[in-house]
Amino acid sequence: MKFIDGGVTAPKGFSAAGMHVGIKASNTTKKDMAMVYSEAPCKVAGTFTTNVVKAAPVVYDMNLVENSPFVQAVVVNSGVANACTGAEGMGYCNDMSKVTADVLNIPKEAVLVASTGVIGRQLPMDKISEGIKMLAPKLDNTREAAKMAAEAIMTTDTVSKEIAVEVELGGKTVTIGGMCKGSGMIHPNMCTMLAFVMTDACISKEMLTKMVKANVKDTFNMISVDGDTSTNDTMLVMANGMAGNSEITEENEDYKVLAEALFEVNKYLAKKMAGDGEGATALFEVKVVGAESKEQAVTISKSVVCSSLTKAAIYGHDANWGRILCAMGYSGAQFDPEKVDIWFESKAGKLKIVEDGVDTGYSEEVATKILSEEEVTAICDIKMGSYEATAWGCDLTYDYVKINADYRS
Repeated sequence: MKFIDGGVTAPKGFSAAGMHVGIKASNTTKKDMAMVYSEAPCKVAGTFTTNVVKAAPVVYDMNLVENSPFVQAVVVNSGVANACTGAEGMGYCNDMSKVTADVLNIPKEAVLVASTGVIGRQLPMDKISEGIKMLAPKLDNTREAAKMAAEAIMTTDTVSKEIAVEVELGGKTVTIGGMCKGSGMIHPNMCTMLAFVMTDACISKEMLTKMVKANVKDTFNMISVDGDTSTNDTMLVMANGMAGNSEITEENEDYKVLAEALFEVNKYLAKKMAGDGEGATALFEVKVVGAESKEQAVTISKSVVCSSLTKAAIYGHDANWGRILCAMGYSGAQFDPEKVDIWFESKAGKLKIVEDGVDTGYSEEVATKILSEEEVTAICDIKMGSYEATAWGCDLTYDYVKINADYRS
């Protein structure tokens, strides 16, 4: 597998565009609409929010992913979530698809839609429709076009998030390129995230769906910023088959290679979202090892990464390991606290702070140095087996409150 400089336009046959069309009224220049298009029909798979309150685009896309014979485009707006908007909001999804289909000369059922932003507001369809008509002529397969699209789906994100990788399947070069947005209202399962992954791999819909659902469990479903599960979570993978590899129709070696590449793409995007949590200064990784089952490891790691007290301690560079052990204890998973070992690790080094449930007498100065890096890991060994799991989050800062107190303005 080879990491390359790219985004959604890296795979063969994909083009993209992003621009400002006026949806974000408080900012007259920030990009707020994006489009991705494949010149060939695509197999599609996706996962969506587990929140009972689902935004109109989520409901719309869930139906297309399940029932449409193929898709070819996705159009995205940021600034307005089109959530809790009733029949009118659902109608706007249909309108977005129809306008896009008309300008691209593809079936309406081949157009996916996505929205992110403020809940409860109706989409400004005059601006949306005009924006779609402006985006289509700008579609391009360049690196810059991918970057523009990635910037256009951002809300409170501080950086755009893109990645591309290449693998060899049967002598053919297969590429996966992705982009996502996500900074706040992020919590398993899924988060306020929109993720769009494109590939030129040739794979059946059944195998693509199986691969995506398996991948999400250990990537996007393992991140948390603030404990709020969004109404708009959408993760879509489109595969147009233009790489020319033999179609993957079973779990063979090609399936394994492609699944590993997709995992790396999804993990990278997930970690980028966690590290770019609203107001965050550090990516916080929690790795649980020595578990008797994968489920136990997942449960404990998520509990620690979601702990507000632990996240605040990470922000303060404070090795307050009692908060970690406490979060492990209320996770619902059973373990012996008197056998737990805990380490902190970063680029500045690795330090064992707890052994068999008690303080090791570690140096606070060394611990603070380790916790002062931009990426910090807590490793928790519960000594019960060979399973492990990793969750990602971020520190909890003053700026998180400031950002969310002012979000609608």
